[in-house]
Amino acid sequence: MTRARNRELLGLLPASLLITAGFAGVFIQRSNQLSNVSLTYGAVFLGLCIAAHVFIRITLPHADPYIFPLVAVLACVGLVMVYRIDGATYARQQAQWFVLGLILFAATVIAFRDYRKLEHYRYVIVSISLFLLILPRIPGIGDEVNGAYLAVHIPGVINFQPTEFAKVGLVIFLASYLRDTRQVLVEGRRILGLTIPPLKHFGPVLLLWGIAMVILILLHDVGSSLMFYGGLLAVLYVATNRVSFVIVGLIAFGLGAWYLGTHIPHIDARVTAWLHPFTKSEYNAVGGSYQLANAQFAQAAGGLFGTGFGEALITVPGSHPAVYLIPAPSTDMIYAIIVDELGLFGSAALLLVYLMLVARGFKAAILAADSFSKLTAAGLSAILGLQVFVIVGGVTRVIPLTGVTLPFVSYGGSSILANFVLVALLLMISDRARRPVPS
Repeated sequence: MTRARNRELLGLLPASLLITAGFAGVFIQRSNQLSNVSLTYGAVFLGLCIAAHVFIRITLPHADPYIFPLVAVLACVGLVMVYRIDGATYARQQAQWFVLGLILFAATVIAFRDYRKLEHYRYVIVSISLFLLILPRIPGIGDEVNGAYLAVHIPGVINFQPTEFAKVGLVIFLASYLRDTRQVLVEGRRILGLTIPPLKHFGPVLLLWGIAMVILILLHDVGSSLMFYGGLLAVLYVATNRVSFVIVGLIAFGLGAWYLGTHIPHIDARVTAWLHPFTKSEYNAVGGSYQLANAQFAQAAGGLFGTGFGEALITVPGSHPAVYLIPAPSTDMIYAIIVDELGLFGSAALLLVYLMLVARGFKAAILAADSFSKLTAAGLSAILGLQVFVIVGGVTRVIPLTGVTLPFVSYGGSSILANFVLVALLLMISDRARRPVPS
């Protein structure tokens, strides 16, 4: 126990050094001189992380020692990049959300110390999650951004993305439901080599497939739909060990996405921009997608080692007010800026941190003794990994670009808060799974 927590504490030191070096690089690039403020930022960040470490040491002594340091590394990359792109005001807000995220993290651990009790409230949780999903379409509070309904905005009161919190609730519901019905699903009828489960038990799974399609229709949000549905298939596969369910699920999603993509103009425009970002169109005289086209140029300019920290061109020189060459550089397109300045090696290192974080989440799922813990950890890890894939895949044109955030790195409070709840659940599951068996 003590060795694991000491490894966690040791892992926090590189994160504080990284944020110190990052801010030092920004100050040198801007004023050609080194400021002691970078040391202050590094010390404050390290102090916050140590406070969280002490809390974990007291409440979750057996938890995985690598999950929180990996999150700290991602958070410091996000703080430095947001400061470099948008300046001190946005970086200060990002830092405030990081502090609020740590507070919410602690509150989650305290409130749900025995997280398995969440099973008893699965229908309440899924109802709240579904309500959060439809909030952006409610007139007066729903906020449309670039054709997609992603946020709830009440001027002077609140502005957040409810889908970030809904993803956690839907995973908890799926884990609880499949824990009770997985055996029935496995023992369904065999037709042409495929297992056909009873409809009355498979109904909620079909309902979530419908939810993914409804998200496409109502919210015009391809990324959230893919993320939710991918999490569903991951939990379903872990629960039943049936590849056929995954294959049928992918085919069903593909058919639904194809049909909706050819009948909803916004989604069709996203696909067209993905396929032809450099082609002039009636919608954009500059190119099929100004955002995607410039993102490709920025990533190509980065090469293997990058153009250098602070050297990426983000705004049109001399423009007042600033005109962004890459729209939304600190949110949707922050990965393109990272590739431009840090190159292929720097961006690959960032993705490796995400891979290690997802791997530790799946390790917690493997070690978990009860089915609910195992399915919850697997689903949360899959959702996190899919979110990274969706945004990085969109920026690099592997899939159509959507408006999800890069966890802990992109500017945005909803993403940071929701992902800290996700991390809290993973650590609680890991702590229970790694406890020594009483003799």
